Amino acid sequence: MVTMIDATSIARRESLVLICALLTESKHLAPHIHILGICGTFMGGLALLARELGYRVSGSDANVYPPMSTQLRDAGIELMEGYLPEHLGGDIDQVVVGNALSRGNEAVEYLLDRGMPYTSGPAWLAEHVLQDRWVLAVSGTHGKTTTSSMLAWLLEHAGMTPGFLIGGIPADFGISARLGEGAFFVVEADEYDSAFFDKRSKFVHYRPRTLVINNLEFDHADIFDDLAAIQRQFHQLVRTVPGNGLIIHRSSEIAVEEVLTQGCWTPVQQLSVGGSAEAHWQAEAGRNDGSKFKLRASSPAEEVDISWSQIGQHNLENGLAAAAAAHHVGITLGDIARGLEHFGGVKRRLEVIGSVSGVTVYDDFAHHPTAIASTMEGLRARVGESRIVALIEPRSNTMRQGAHRAALAPATSAADHVIWFEPQGMDWSLQDVVKSSMVSASICHSVEEMIVAAMDSAKEGTHIVIMSNGSFGGIHQKLLAALAGD
Repeated sequence: MVTMIDATSIARRESLVLICALLTESKHLAPHIHILGICGTFMGGLALLARELGYRVSGSDANVYPPMSTQLRDAGIELMEGYLPEHLGGDIDQVVVGNALSRGNEAVEYLLDRGMPYTSGPAWLAEHVLQDRWVLAVSGTHGKTTTSSMLAWLLEHAGMTPGFLIGGIPADFGISARLGEGAFFVVEADEYDSAFFDKRSKFVHYRPRTLVINNLEFDHADIFDDLAAIQRQFHQLVRTVPGNGLIIHRSSEIAVEEVLTQGCWTPVQQLSVGGSAEAHWQAEAGRNDGSKFKLRASSPAEEVDISWSQIGQHNLENGLAAAAAAHHVGITLGDIARGLEHFGGVKRRLEVIGSVSGVTVYDDFAHHPTAIASTMEGLRARVGESRIVALIEPRSNTMRQGAHRAALAPATSAADHVIWFEPQGMDWSLQDVVKSSMVSASICHSVEEMIVAAMDSAKEGTHIVIMSNGSFGGIHQKLLAALAGD
């Protein structure tokens, strides 16, 4: 099966690239796609894949700024600021519409009025990249980017040269997407909707053979009414996994098990960190911070000891999921262990961005109470009694609507001090979060105010964690400059 898929997928991609090259050599332009919302992590990765296939690629976005803008321009992709109708003039063959755009947007109304060919990003990916590939999809509320990065690296370390599209930048690759050369393609499978004209979750398009469901919690309050609505989308995903595929999930995830009880036609393997002895895959931490652990597989019964650079139980769970998925495509436990030991991490996942005068500054993407808590607990296990200060921007749509307000204070209990950013336009006030906080906490209303507060709270040996799923007004480098006395 692997050999047949490999040969077919390679031949198909080579044919596409050859056709584009022949068109260019014969003085005809290669097919031209224009991407609306090109600087998002998913759509930016899609643009890189299209360019690698030989397409002419251009794009528009309301937020054209580094690092994605730099990555795209370096790939020869033309970027345009804003969503202007004139961006869609000329010889565009198809418009790929990002899910950030809706009816009423000038560019959307223009393409509809003129009957231009258009599609969603997930549909384009499925049609042009995932056909004839063995798709390994990583889904769930938390851990998708890290687990996808680990899995892509395990396949790379084993010599399989996988393709991938990940919502972050794995340190081991330095890019968020590539076609790859073999049969396998790793995709971060997001449950957010596909486009204004397709409200199904993106992952419904991917048709994976290997599926990881890390966990399920309520999120994306702007498009889902409750957890049950999210579970319905996940069951649509489960329906697409073939009977000779594999579904992997954590043994303690009741919300995932509820999805599977709605109907499952695929073998299932469970994961457990220091829990169920009946799980197919188990991890037993050798250190409190999770930097050493024993990895066990039940079929066949094997175990290996692993020392790696990651910390926290959430990363043990991510590593277990990546190991199970890698094993499904034929990677041995020994190769999995060596791959995990050499895994370099992911940008913006507790990434150290600098250390000045004994103060270490981290950048972390966490934007949900569970992710905040697991990251803080992992860091606490590593640094012991050292002082931890968290700077948190509740930036996601769900956070700004206040859907998780009751869980925010408990999520930060591993810190010594928390500084919350409350920008103009939030639908609720963070005052109640500060009042109920189990640790010292305060609120700031500007980046400059936060930097002053962080400086006042920092001393030698302090670890400052900046948490946001956006650029946070450039606070990271501004803080490092302030610590350096600049």
